[in-house]
Amino acid sequence: MMNLDHHPCFNKKSCKDFGRVHLPVAPACNIQCNFCNRKFDCVNESRPGVTSSILSPDQAMAYLADVVEAKPNTAVVGIAGPGDPFANGDKTMETLTKVRAAYPEMLLCVATNGLNIHPYLDDLATVNTTHVSITINAVDPAIGAKIYAWVRNGKRSVGPLQGAELLLERQLAAVKGLRERNIMVKVNSIILPGINDDHMEDVAEKMGDMGVDIFNCMPYFPTRGSNFENMEEPGKDLVKKIRKAAQVFVPQMTHCKRCRADAVGLLDDPLNQKLMDRLTYHATAPIPFPNAPKYCHEASVDEEVYAFNSSAPRPYVALATREGALINQPLGEATELHIYDLNQETPSLVEKRTLPKTGDGNARWQNLARTIKDCHTILVSGAGDTPKKILGTMGFTILEVNGMIDLVLMALKKGEPLNHLIVRTQTACGECRGTGTGCM
Repeated sequence: MMNLDHHPCFNKKSCKDFGRVHLPVAPACNIQCNFCNRKFDCVNESRPGVTSSILSPDQAMAYLADVVEAKPNTAVVGIAGPGDPFANGDKTMETLTKVRAAYPEMLLCVATNGLNIHPYLDDLATVNTTHVSITINAVDPAIGAKIYAWVRNGKRSVGPLQGAELLLERQLAAVKGLRERNIMVKVNSIILPGINDDHMEDVAEKMGDMGVDIFNCMPYFPTRGSNFENMEEPGKDLVKKIRKAAQVFVPQMTHCKRCRADAVGLLDDPLNQKLMDRLTYHATAPIPFPNAPKYCHEASVDEEVYAFNSSAPRPYVALATREGALINQPLGEATELHIYDLNQETPSLVEKRTLPKTGDGNARWQNLARTIKDCHTILVSGAGDTPKKILGTMGFTILEVNGMIDLVLMALKKGEPLNHLIVRTQTACGECRGTGTGCM
C-alpha cells in the first residue's frame, strides 16, 4: 500500500529507510537556463540532468525490475529528465502508466520546470501521480530574464524576458492545477548569487500563499560550459540565511542531494556501478516484453538482430541526407544512410549503406536494423510511428533534426543541446542531451 510519507525528498524522516529511482526517459528540454550545461554520459558527475543512458519506456520497465530486485526498499519511481518530462510528455506518461500497472504500490513522481505540464495534469491524476517537483527560480520576470536564455513556446523560441514571463505564468498555473488535484508539490529554487539570492524570500512567500507542501532552496552547483560557469557556489551561511527567511512562509527541504536523472537508492547512497551497468545494458540491448508488438517475435527477425548482444560495439551514427551536407531527409524517403564515426576528433564519414527496398512493411525496418546494427543513433528530418516503434524496440535512438551534418554531429559528440535543430511534433523527442531538475 502506498504511503505518501515514504517519499524521501518530501519527508526527511524517510530518507534513511526508503529509496527512489529516476528513470531517464525524457531527453528533450524546452528551456535553456544560464546555469545549465546539458552534459551527457558522465558517470563521475552527480548533479541534475546527468545520466549514463537514455531509456525507452519499455527499457525503463526492464531496468526497474532490476532495481526493485536489488533495492527492495525502493518506494518512489520518478522521472527527472535528463531534459524535462513534459517536453517528452508522451514518453513520460507511457512510462508512468506502465509503472502504475506493474507496481501499484509505488509512489510516482516527476520533476519539471512546469512549462508544458498543464495538458497532462488530468493524466497525472489518472495514474495516481502523488508528488511533483517544479523548479521556480523567480516570481519576477525581470529576474527570470537573467536566468533563462530562451524558452520554447510551441515551435518557436522566445527570448529572456518574454520567455521568463511565459514560464512564470505556466508555472503558477501548474502549481494551482496540481494542488486542485491533491497532488503534493515541492518547489525547487536554485540560489544564484547576485541574481536571485535576495529574491528567494519573495518566491517562498508566493509559494506559501499557493499552498505548496515543501520548498527547496538549492545552492547553485558550478557547471562548466554553462553561461554561469564562473559563478561561485553560494556559501553555507548564505544558504542557511535564505532558508531561515523562507521557512516563515513554507516548510523547508534541507536534505537535498541534487540528484542525477538516473539516481537510484537512498539519497545518501553512492553511485551504484552495478545498477548503472544494468541501465546501460537495457539502453543498448533491449529484451522482449510480454506486451511487445507481434513483429518483435516474427520469424523474420533473427535472434542476433533482435537481441543486439550487449557485447557488440555500436560506435556509429547513421543519418539521412539529400545532398551530403544537411540532415534534411525523412527516413521513409531515404534510399541510403550515411554512417559516421563520432569517436574521431572530427566526426568522419565511414561509408554509405543502401537501405532495404520499400513495400515490405515491418520487414523493411527489421532489415534496416541488420544493416546498421553497429549504429546507436539515427538522424533524420522525420520518421513515422512504425519505424520509430520497431527501431526503438531494437535499441536505436531516432532524432528528428534539420541542420548541417558537421554541426549536428559535433553537438552530438560534445553532448550539447540540439533543441534549435529539432523538428518539433507532439510525439517527437530525443532532442537534447538535457538536464533534469537542474533547469526546472
